[in-house]
Amino acid sequence: MDASQPIGAINPFVYGVNYGPWALVPVDMWPMVASSGVTYLRFPAGNWGDQNNISEPQLDLFITQARQWHAEPHIHVRLQNGTPEQAAELVRYANIEKGYNVRYWSIGNEPNLFKDYTVDQFNKDWRPIAEAMLKVDPKIILTGPEVSQYPPTTDPSDYQAPLREWVRQFLKVNGDLVGLVSIHRYPFPLSMNSGAETDDQIRANPNEWDTIIPDLHAVIKDAIGHDLPVAVTEVNSNWDNGASAPTTFIHAIWWADVLGRLIRQQVEIVNYFALFTKDSNFGLLARYDARPAYYVYLLYKQFGTQLLTSASTDNDVSVTAATKDDGSLTLMVVNRAAEAKTIPLAIKGFTASGAAAVWLLDKDHKAENTGTQDLSTGTLSLPAESVTLYIAPASK
Repeated sequence: MDASQPIGAINPFVYGVNYGPWALVPVDMWPMVASSGVTYLRFPAGNWGDQNNISEPQLDLFITQARQWHAEPHIHVRLQNGTPEQAAELVRYANIEKGYNVRYWSIGNEPNLFKDYTVDQFNKDWRPIAEAMLKVDPKIILTGPEVSQYPPTTDPSDYQAPLREWVRQFLKVNGDLVGLVSIHRYPFPLSMNSGAETDDQIRANPNEWDTIIPDLHAVIKDAIGHDLPVAVTEVNSNWDNGASAPTTFIHAIWWADVLGRLIRQQVEIVNYFALFTKDSNFGLLARYDARPAYYVYLLYKQFGTQLLTSASTDNDVSVTAATKDDGSLTLMVVNRAAEAKTIPLAIKGFTASGAAAVWLLDKDHKAENTGTQDLSTGTLSLPAESVTLYIAPASK
């Protein structure tokens, strides 16, 4: 990694989650949310918002929780069976009457999954709702189009390739009103008929994000002639709430790697699906305890704020680097392999004043401090299936 080549600030909203009335966090677990490092809440999450109207008490509770947990609120207004008047009233209530100053809003969730619904109809329905909302509060930022599965390849024959065209056609019509271009992605199951994903498939998957985000930016530029910031507003390894993957430890390793790649690709907002679930496998939190992916956030909570250039020559290992406000260097190193690894480390443009603190997430450690390491040795020893955070103090 090269500390002499800073890339820019990391948007703190990459540590977001989805949250809604259908999966409210019990009060006794609020402290776990507050200490998690979650920074952004997309509400009401999933298709609930297109099947129900958000009530004023529900919105009030959501804002109370967002403030309690120090998280930025995002509200999705109803598209299916919704109206411009309803959406505008929700903005008026939240930002004018109550003064909540909710900045981020979206219209509809995964509209490509609506029955007998086309992108042309979506464009026709979306715009008057957006205009009505912006008329009430011109300062709000709209995200869209929130398609369900942005394709992981640029191959036009891929069965998910039509969703790239949803994004392109949406932007051609409504790109002037969008502040961030938003997509969703659940890589598994691979098809409706495929079996459960294997650990090896999960290990191999994160690489697809090195194609997805650059391709999305290319589509944006092609559609409107200039770039826009992007958001991944729903993401998990599996969309099937009966799948075991989101509750497994290898899923947490997958997520730590994917999140690091999204940070390196300078995505502005990332929302894991979801914060809490009691009767399905998605949540960071279950009813009485945390699932493995929760501990990924405890590590990133300590990560730096200024992104640096970094790369790994080992396909099983990913490295994300950043400096903190006090000048210290942070390295988030993910080893997806089933075996331990020793890898070379080369650091340019940074001199440490002492050994780095080491924080470890593996099958035996839940984002725990395991001691210190002298990074000047030029090697890192990584446990199997692990996420290791190194925090090295800067020389004075």
